[in-house]
Amino acid sequence: MPDPITETARKPGAYRWYVLGLLTLTSAFSVADRLVFSILVEDIKTAFALSDTELGLLGGAAFSVVYVLAGFPAARLADRSTRKNIVAAAIGFWSLMTAACGLATGFWTLFLARTGVGVGEGCSGPSAQSLVADYFTRAELAKAMGFLTIGASMGTAGGLLIGGQLAEMFNWRWAFVLMGLPGLLLGAVIYLTMREAPRGQYAPAGTDMAQRPLGETIRSLLTNRVFMGLALGWAVQIMIGYALAFWMAPVMLREFNISTGDVGLYLGLTFFLGGIPGPILGGYVTQWLCLKDERWRAWLPGATSLGCVIPLALSLTSGSFGAFLGWFGLAYAIYVASQAGIMSGIQAAVEPASRGFAVALALFFNNLIGQALGLAVTGALSDALAPTQGPQALAIAVFAVSLGAGAASLAIFAWTARQMGPSGYLEQMRGR
Repeated sequence: MPDPITETARKPGAYRWYVLGLLTLTSAFSVADRLVFSILVEDIKTAFALSDTELGLLGGAAFSVVYVLAGFPAARLADRSTRKNIVAAAIGFWSLMTAACGLATGFWTLFLARTGVGVGEGCSGPSAQSLVADYFTRAELAKAMGFLTIGASMGTAGGLLIGGQLAEMFNWRWAFVLMGLPGLLLGAVIYLTMREAPRGQYAPAGTDMAQRPLGETIRSLLTNRVFMGLALGWAVQIMIGYALAFWMAPVMLREFNISTGDVGLYLGLTFFLGGIPGPILGGYVTQWLCLKDERWRAWLPGATSLGCVIPLALSLTSGSFGAFLGWFGLAYAIYVASQAGIMSGIQAAVEPASRGFAVALALFFNNLIGQALGLAVTGALSDALAPTQGPQALAIAVFAVSLGAGAASLAIFAWTARQMGPSGYLEQMRGR
């Protein structure tokens, strides 16, 4: 007799949207706990007498190195075990470590707490994206990934807005503690109410569902030109995203006479207003365009990577607070519209049995290049420019890194599109 849970999961219905909602909230908590650091940067800098280079290391390397190292074994486990349990355990651990950041006594203790956040968050991404790919058909995948991306925008906005208010009401230490603890509740809800989807239920007929040996899996991904193009393009492009999410709050605090709480409020609302419609529109547009030509999974991210730099330049050079926020909101909306194409393209380009590991490998490049290198380079460039440019040094560094990343990612995505056929590139890559 068929398993009723399995049979229900095979039929697209309302429950898959409940699962997507929980995973979107997980993404929101992940990014909020990761980026609440950015709104507290100036307070932490003063408390521990840190440089922008040290702040860049705390925001990037301390988190991202262990994030990618934890992601590989967690992804391998995700490709063979119960993914929803991995997500639930991961959010519980990183929430505790976020709270532990509030107990730091200096650079190195804060560095260690940030590594704990990275370990927890590194375990959730591969399982979450793999689950979405098994709850939504390939035709719907871009739309679903667009909604999942909303979580990152909500988390960025929430980390800034709520973190800034908590810092003003209490202090930066309590902001970490109070931001971290609610994730424990979400982890419990996921563990108790989410069902595991049948693995590969929407994969093309004849797809090999068996997990390959690790070495073979790695070789198949590294030789998959579509996957590698999307992963590397994403890694370079997301230098823009981290520059916006991490450094814009310090830019505002240095250039405008405004409190930390007000920066969190106004910048958080701007992330929200730009970050909600951007991914949804990007998901629907990608889905519509891909019905005509699969190469839009790469073309659209390439266009938006460089396109978002124009309003960013207008924002950073504006002397008006309102214009600064308005142009920035547009830049962020254009930027996040690209994520659905990248994430759905990665899932569509690989076998179901290696989806989790594929995400982990993509996030390996993503975090080492986009977050660790991008934030460190921006901080170092700001320090180098500070003697001549003063408070404007950080804004100039953000723009320079974003412009370089936008141009480079456009070239990578254009190359990736050439590796695809107008349709069915997945089957062509596998030699079918």
